[in-house]
Amino acid sequence: MFGFLCSKRLPLLKTRTTQLGFLHQNDFFTVKSFSSLKLSDSTQQKEHSFTVSYLINSCGLSPQSAILALQRVHFENPEKPDSVLNLLKENGFTKTHISKLVRLCPPLLVSDIEKTLLPKIEFFRSKGASSSDLPMILSTNPLLLARSLNNYIIPSYDFLKSLLLVDQKVLTTFKRSSLVDIANNIVPNISLLRQLGVPHSVICSFVMNNPRIAFNKHTRFVEAVNKVKEMGFDPMKTAFVIAIHAVIKQPIPESKLELYKRWGWSKDIALLAFKREPHCMLLSEEKITKAMDFFVNKMGCSAADIARYPLVLSFSLEKRIIPRCSVFQILLAKGFLKNDLSPSTLLKYSERYFLEKFVIKFQDDIPQLLDVYWGKTNLLEIGS
Repeated sequence: MFGFLCSKRLPLLKTRTTQLGFLHQNDFFTVKSFSSLKLSDSTQQKEHSFTVSYLINSCGLSPQSAILALQRVHFENPEKPDSVLNLLKENGFTKTHISKLVRLCPPLLVSDIEKTLLPKIEFFRSKGASSSDLPMILSTNPLLLARSLNNYIIPSYDFLKSLLLVDQKVLTTFKRSSLVDIANNIVPNISLLRQLGVPHSVICSFVMNNPRIAFNKHTRFVEAVNKVKEMGFDPMKTAFVIAIHAVIKQPIPESKLELYKRWGWSKDIALLAFKREPHCMLLSEEKITKAMDFFVNKMGCSAADIARYPLVLSFSLEKRIIPRCSVFQILLAKGFLKNDLSPSTLLKYSERYFLEKFVIKFQDDIPQLLDVYWGKTNLLEIGS
């Protein structure tokens, strides 16, 4: 519906002839029929050997990737591929960008510059894409090079612009995700969120920050939305779309629930924690284990306390949890804090507020406190 998919893969056959007898109407492909790697015709062997060598030496592909790419493109001389690579380099593409792009979309090398590539580059340039933006957009979305500018790219861009309003936000969204099916997935997904009453600002943030989730296949997206609704999430709250993200990315597995159960959470408590903070089900088992071990065994927190504020599990152990809890223990031991103050309360504050309220404020009484916070002084070095 929206044009030929550049990422379409063809089967690798070891002994029999593979026929690639298709031509794209915009001359994006000029691939001819050829047999597999064992060729009897010396001329064909020479041509394919040249293509593989070019892919390796000029495009940075590995030998294996070059052989795979040979199924989808070959050429007899470097004239057209050189022109394509020069155009890409002139528009900010590095060797890494080019290698990724050619690996994902080998026919790019024999595409028509004037009809296929340049109009798309100029379009994104006209929208404010910089020399760093453009390579990221096209290497993230290699399909764009095979899609119609007028029938796919412009309508996709215009739809996102109508939602996000600002060109730079649209470009950021393009950089973060491949656009696959506007009409059948993206439009109905956004429409569903609107029907449920999700605020426009929340939808915009969701699309720009998690486009791979927002643009998911519509049937899967609907299933996730229904599951999140059944769990009682309020569509008016940001947690609603975060929960959709969590359910689509990783449906709550029994192994994750079992892990929390080992730390004292029942299934009901785990699901309640998920409702309070959906991110807690996106964490790796290793991160959960290390964080729970620190809070329960080193800080003496109960599993119920953590369940009441599960966001603490997502914080960095080295950069946030340990430094702040070290300060907390010192201030508690010195009598500057009350016993009823929870470590989780300290963790939620911004960096600036925490430093002013709990470090700088007590520096005259405890000069080493800042060093403890930065990890320069061990907690044991400070006497009680």
